[in-house]
Amino acid sequence: MEEEMADIEAQNEKQPEVAAIFKKANSAIALKFEDVVYKIKFTKSGFCGKTTKTEEKIILKGVTGKVLPGEMLAMLGPSGSSKTTLLTALGGKLGGLLDGNITYNGKSFSNSMKRNMGFVTQDDVLYPHLTVAETLVFTALLRLENTFTKEEKIMHAESVITQLGLTKCKNSIIGGPFLRGLSGEGNPLYFGERSQVMDYFSSIGYAPAVPMNPADFLLDLANGVSSNSEVPGTVKQNLVSAYKSNLANKLKSEVHEIDDPSQDGLNDKQVSRWATTWWQEFSVLLIRGVKERKHDSFSGLKIGQVLVVAFLSGLLWWQSDVSHLQDQMGLLFFYSGFWGIFPLFQAIFTFPQERRMLEKERSSGMYRLSSYFMSRIVSDLPMELVLPTIFLTITYWMAGLKGSPGNFFLSLFVLLYSVLVAGGLGLAIGALVLNQRSATITGSVIMLSFLLAGGYYVTHVPAFISWVKYISFSQYTYKLLLGSQYKPGDTYTCDGARGVCLVGDYPAIKKVGLDDQVLGAVALGIMLVGYRLIAYLALMRIGVAKR
Repeated sequence: MEEEMADIEAQNEKQPEVAAIFKKANSAIALKFEDVVYKIKFTKSGFCGKTTKTEEKIILKGVTGKVLPGEMLAMLGPSGSSKTTLLTALGGKLGGLLDGNITYNGKSFSNSMKRNMGFVTQDDVLYPHLTVAETLVFTALLRLENTFTKEEKIMHAESVITQLGLTKCKNSIIGGPFLRGLSGEGNPLYFGERSQVMDYFSSIGYAPAVPMNPADFLLDLANGVSSNSEVPGTVKQNLVSAYKSNLANKLKSEVHEIDDPSQDGLNDKQVSRWATTWWQEFSVLLIRGVKERKHDSFSGLKIGQVLVVAFLSGLLWWQSDVSHLQDQMGLLFFYSGFWGIFPLFQAIFTFPQERRMLEKERSSGMYRLSSYFMSRIVSDLPMELVLPTIFLTITYWMAGLKGSPGNFFLSLFVLLYSVLVAGGLGLAIGALVLNQRSATITGSVIMLSFLLAGGYYVTHVPAFISWVKYISFSQYTYKLLLGSQYKPGDTYTCDGARGVCLVGDYPAIKKVGLDDQVLGAVALGIMLVGYRLIAYLALMRIGVAKR
């Protein structure tokens, strides 16, 4: 994929010839919509949040229209007139209480139609650290069919940049999404040829008093503003009544008389479900993810945090030998606690932050969820594994733990193993909750419960609550870390009769146990896979229209 990024940069350096990308269409599409009605239900809350009443509100009120191949339909209306709601419905992205008939060449919305449509949301979601060119190139690489070569896909993206007049800013980063208002209810006031719109409104008694921009005049009418001497508030009502009397029935007749174009190239059997292969999606998403998140993953603040805690821990446990067994146990439990909390809260924000982007791209069929999920996990691995490795390398030798390479690498393996499990739990919580504040609270409660049941703070746990330790990855991590340093036959200096005691007989270690190390590793392995599976299943609901 390094060649692809080189191609992107090379394309950025030259100005492509303006391609007539809008002159040739792969297939013709006739869009018809008839009596489209959309409703929402909302509840009114009373005392203490108790639901007192459920009401229904009509957002779209029987809208009818058509768009033939080669035409462009413009919607004019004030804020809150449901323009976005109607467009979302026509784009096949609006579920729920949607009634009416919307067809594309006489057929309902399907996967093949989704692959041949582009939809720009009112509040679009873009990666802020990617440039304009990179954003369009990545989209082209993912959405265009494999009938195009990689170079042709990049050229299509460059052609779009030229057509939209974005050449001068194509190397500028996006920066952030634009925010717009919410939509409300609305009624159609006119549908017809652009050249006849002013004559139509003049014929029903609404003509500008002075020469003015037609678009401004129409928006004034849609907002209920007119120069006529009418009772305030009646302009919209009169316009809606005039539309129903003069245009509605005629428009419906025209919709029924349309002959749908042929279905060549648009049926589900001929158009593949996905534009690219799984591996292509994974590769592109991996590069995009690394490029977008490298600013955050390898930030100086995070690295500084880990280094400060590492040196502080090394100084606190400076050259603690086996004679101070309780101190060494405290360090090992600190490993399991700190490297349970840190990666969990790094991962817990992953999907809540990317929710809107995932909804946008999945709803348009840009890629498979599995390729996105795997690319997200792989792109985060360097940061997940590098920092704990540095941390352990510093504290291990400063604290004077066992100096043999075998003990060190076994401790490192256990720590990295635990980090991956904790990250999986964070992904699962974030995917299930999808709200940063709620996910943080949930993660805090779960992690605190796991730490309390980890076997260090409480050694005599009541039987009715002792089951918690079996689902605590902190307990298994602590057990494996103890096993990486001690064997049952190891000795330490004590106050006993001989002055030497067995490590395996130390009460706190005996309660956790140095046996069943394989069982602990298997339990962590089940959690490693299980947490990520839960996260994947939770993400399956994102980007799918509600029924």
